Amino acid sequence: MEIHLDTNFLITALRPGTPEEAKVFTWRREGRRIRLSAVAWSEFLCGPVSGREAQAASGLFGEPIAFEAIDATIAARLFNITGRRRSSHGDCMIAATALRAGALLATNNLTDFRPFVPFGLLTAPP
Repeated sequence: MEIHLDTNFLITALRPGTPEEAKVFTWRREGRRIRLSAVAWSEFLCGPVSGREAQAASGLFGEPIAFEAIDATIAARLFNITGRRRSSHGDCMIAATALRAGALLATNNLTDFRPFVPFGLLTAPP
């Protein structure tokens, strides 16, 4: 199963010696495809992030997955059925992309993404 990275997981995975970095290497050894949505990529690039970090992330995870019209529909549904929390809209968009792809979402913010689990979001084991 493909794995999508949330922004916070991506940031931490780029730091040498972190458990997130180790997870990424384990998943790669297992042959899993690791990706991220264009929404997570945009949040990451808002930084602060160095050009070197952006280049490293791009090299590791490739082209971000585009946010499509179907993702907008899914994200709006998640936003509306989970309480219309203004701060959750970006998370709804990241979750929607993972849902469409049938991917596990790797995140360090389980509290933020837990409301989407009853609606099909699968999270990667910690």
